[in-house]
Amino acid sequence: MSLEKLLNAKKTTVGAKQTLKAIQKKEAIMIFVAQNAEGRIVDPIKQACIENNIPVENVESMVVLGKACGIGVGCAVAALVAE
Repeated sequence: MSLEKLLNAKKTTVGAKQTLKAIQKKEAIMIFVAQNAEGRIVDPIKQACIENNIPVENVESMVVLGKACGIGVGCAVAALVAE
């Protein structure tokens, strides 16, 4: 499961703003998107992933993604970042 990659990653981004910056800087390797996140938040990130050929992995909920990122709250988007 790809979520394990996020759990074991040395460098990640958490949240829409940081993730979008990582995509624009061409540092993002893979993006994780919570299925219950609002479209207005994740749609621009998904579009940037398409334009930059970055794989997107759907996660069942914001709570699950937040736990995988090691934070105590839900998270709409996260990314694996090149070291």
